[in-house]
Amino acid sequence: MHRSLTPKKVIVEKTKESLAAILPVLTIVLALSLTAAPLPSSIMLTFLFGTVLFVVGMMFFTLGAEMSMTVIGEKTGGALTGSRSVATIAAVAFLIGFIVTVAEPDLQVLARQVPSVPTMTLILAVSAGVGIFLVAALLRMLFRVPLSPLLVGCYILVFALSAFVPRSFIAVCFDSGGVTTGPMTVPFIMALGVGVCAIRSDRSAADDSFGLVALCSVGPIIAVMILGIIYSPESGGYVPPVVPKIGDSVELGALFARGIPTYMAEMALSLLPIAAFFLIFQLAVLKLTRAFVTRVVVGLAYTYVGLVLFLTGVNIGFMPAGNYLGGVIASGSHPWALVPVAMVMGFFAVRAEPAVYVLKTQVEEITDGGISAGAVGISLSIGVAVSLGISMIRVLTGINIMWFLLPCYALSILISFFVPKIYTAIAFDSGGVASGPVTAAFLLPFAQGACVEVGGDIVADAFGVVAMVAMTPLLTIQVLGLISKLAEKRSTTVKQGSATVEIMKKYGENDIIEL
Repeated sequence: MHRSLTPKKVIVEKTKESLAAILPVLTIVLALSLTAAPLPSSIMLTFLFGTVLFVVGMMFFTLGAEMSMTVIGEKTGGALTGSRSVATIAAVAFLIGFIVTVAEPDLQVLARQVPSVPTMTLILAVSAGVGIFLVAALLRMLFRVPLSPLLVGCYILVFALSAFVPRSFIAVCFDSGGVTTGPMTVPFIMALGVGVCAIRSDRSAADDSFGLVALCSVGPIIAVMILGIIYSPESGGYVPPVVPKIGDSVELGALFARGIPTYMAEMALSLLPIAAFFLIFQLAVLKLTRAFVTRVVVGLAYTYVGLVLFLTGVNIGFMPAGNYLGGVIASGSHPWALVPVAMVMGFFAVRAEPAVYVLKTQVEEITDGGISAGAVGISLSIGVAVSLGISMIRVLTGINIMWFLLPCYALSILISFFVPKIYTAIAFDSGGVASGPVTAAFLLPFAQGACVEVGGDIVADAFGVVAMVAMTPLLTIQVLGLISKLAEKRSTTVKQGSATVEIMKKYGENDIIEL
């Protein structure tokens, strides 16, 4: 974590990050509520109070995740690599992937919005998918298997399974892949990769430290597709968020106070396995100092407080506001305004997502500045803005999401064979981390509210927002890699040409021919 900063400065920095994450959405909501899409005072009050809880919750959560999840990930990765037993590595990796994903806040938010499939059933299926593919990702790193052929095989399996999944449930499957790699899972998984690669001293170790998030995003898609084949998701009905009725400030406080105990119990159950795993691993393998363990325990406590406040804020404050706002714009005289509004929200919001911040920082550090955090950030912003625009077009027209997913994934995998492999790994990692709390908690309900007003199929047309956000960075980051590769070739050619001219000037053309 920020070892050179005082605790007070770290808290201030984390608060600024949280504010930056929600400020674009807050500004747009306030602007719309005062002009084209007026909001009832009760919804506006709950949204503003939810925003406060979001900021405070994300501050505690990101601070705690750095103090606990990142440390546990790095230490566990290093310890796993030292084990000579592949079975031990696989068993521990599966357990880690499973228990960390259960506590992922983005997954908790999405699971509550999916009709017909029980919330816990969806969470457990997704967590199992992450666990299995985290095992595959770590084994790939240890045995130095190229990433591109693995991705080809995985997505062939995904699109083959999609033929057997009800059409209306496909978008939910791909959304599940996007939300699993959020602010809880990404720091842990990436730290695990850094810990494994630190043991390797070969030249390609840095390149292989990326790609874990990419593979861990595929597992949930496959798991939920299997769930969709078993269940009958078309039989469930969509239940929109309850619009709160607030008469005064006392009722506002009581509304949030009633929700906090529920999320306290849920997050205690989610984080308890992580704490138990760390305790057992500490006693059996790690044997860290007492000060180190105390730091991790305090970090887990911060994480718990942050998750409770975050989930209370987004579930009670954000979802009704997003749902209502989407419905108001869609039912107005200019429903196509949904497209630019969502694009602007996405462009700015993704740049401040905590998981994106982690990714950009690690990319710049591991590549020694060869790939700048700024270039990655701009590429992600453009990709997410385009994807949200397409998502709103789908809501308004009902176009099948497969018309976008299939060609874009095929093109992304094709490009992967022509760009430096580190760009491919970063691109597929970026797809997972771009879809963060704002997407799941506000933009998805925004799409659902609009879909209800235009008479669309909620599960088929409104879901898929997270999937689209996770898809477009695969193209934009790899295009960045192509541009970088072409620029490098052009620079090399120019240097070679300049060197030839200098030699000719020095020795003369006839002398060179004689030589």
